[in-house]
Amino acid sequence: MSSSQPHVHTVPADGLDIFYREAGNKDAPAILLLHGYPSSSFQYRNLITKLAGDYHVIAPDLPGFGFTKIPEARNYQYTFDNFGKTLEAFVDALGLKEYAFYLFDYGAPVGFRLALSRPSAITAIVTQNGNAFDVGFSDTRWQSRFAYWADPSPENRQALVVLTKFERTRAQYEAGEAHPERIPPETYHLDQALMDRPGNRDIQLDLMLDYRTNVALYPTFHEYLRTHQPPLLAVWGKNDPSFLPPGAEAFKTVLPKAEVHFVDGGHFALENHLDEIAGRMIEFLKRNGI
Repeated sequence: MSSSQPHVHTVPADGLDIFYREAGNKDAPAILLLHGYPSSSFQYRNLITKLAGDYHVIAPDLPGFGFTKIPEARNYQYTFDNFGKTLEAFVDALGLKEYAFYLFDYGAPVGFRLALSRPSAITAIVTQNGNAFDVGFSDTRWQSRFAYWADPSPENRQALVVLTKFERTRAQYEAGEAHPERIPPETYHLDQALMDRPGNRDIQLDLMLDYRTNVALYPTFHEYLRTHQPPLLAVWGKNDPSFLPPGAEAFKTVLPKAEVHFVDGGHFALENHLDEIAGRMIEFLKRNGI
């Protein structure tokens, strides 16, 4: 059965109930869409319908985000390493053997962990403001996190609380956009409502500290790319205040055939640049036989 309209499901995996959105023919090539902070699979609601005519599209909610449920007895530890293990269990639960990636923000280090463990499963990578290089960091936006990594004191942790507030969530969507008024307000309001659930702020602050493990793995991610040379498209909101254009260009240092395309938008570029990104992505996948 094929449908371009997303359906929502849950599946047990790694002791969790993973919520995910799915559309398209299950016999078609699979694409995993991995969301970022502070969002969920909801950010892909429109991209899913663009891709579902030709692809089997799956977008899960990572633990601590969206509507994925974690039983208290599971005593889940919120780290990026564990996210990678949970994603492995998720693709196994769905019986997925091969898939392309759409990686965004937090979804990038999670997806690259899966690629490290199952390199032969990855058919292509589209990274949209999904960083994997030191040069991609904005010093001004990451300064407080760099300080927290160097000294995870209560004071440095408290300094990051502002990143979990509504004003910063909304700014993540609007910064760098010529027409922020076109972004549906339910996007950042939903993100904030989910982040404000009891206990979730501490989960997010823990993940901000654990993000340093992603940076430590960058050389390993680069070696994977050099060795396996997957087709890769970096399509980047060039006005993103968090992940800068040099982070997109850097993929060419390990993948000479990597393609880089900039859209005149910010971090959540899909909201105002859906047609441009989806069109570029589909053309890239088709040209690479996917």
